[in-house]
Amino acid sequence: MKEQTHNFGDGNGPVPAHRHIKGNGWVADTANVHNSAYIGEDALVYGNALVYGNALVSGDALVHDNALVYGNARVYGDAWVSGSARVYGNVLVYGDARVSGNARVRGDALVYGNALVSGDARVRGDAWVSGSARVYGNALVYGDARVSGNALVKRGVYTSTPTSITRSDGYMFTLQSDGSIVAGCRDFTPDEAKAHWGHPKHHKHRESMAIVTALNAIAAERQ
Repeated sequence: MKEQTHNFGDGNGPVPAHRHIKGNGWVADTANVHNSAYIGEDALVYGNALVYGNALVSGDALVHDNALVYGNARVYGDAWVSGSARVYGNVLVYGDARVSGNARVRGDALVYGNALVSGDARVRGDAWVSGSARVYGNALVYGDARVSGNALVKRGVYTSTPTSITRSDGYMFTLQSDGSIVAGCRDFTPDEAKAHWGHPKHHKHRESMAIVTALNAIAAERQ
């Protein structure tokens, strides 16, 4: 019998693979998918990924590298789970969402839209990460927290929705639980934020300073 192969589009060309017994999706022979799991016809599992329990991977979803998806987790749409990430419990990851790095998403959490959970971040409980939000670094988001829009959560612990303020041009400022501010791809202490955005020649100086002042005031009230 001729060995089956499939090109998973990861640059390795066609590799030994098979159609999964439940759902008929392609699974690389290097990956491990238990018979109890469902892999939809257009979904792909490859690399050294492991999918087991009652997990479901469907639509055009990808699970690869050393990722683990198990329990009753659902990964569907165009979502990806990669790196050494773990997605388990009753989690839903869908849309164009990405879970990567060493991230852990568990419980009844939702990750959807264009959201990204990466690094050593943890999302659990009933937390939601949606829109184009990013939860990364060593952040822990749980409880009823909702991280959405373009929010950037890099560090600290969040049991409720972090405070974010969007400038008129769409630039997002997010207050971290330690009082620092993440704006765009940079993070600032309160004093650094005032020095950076307070320069009168800086782009949108007045609006940015109003946002920084408001976030610093909120941080001060929480202390």
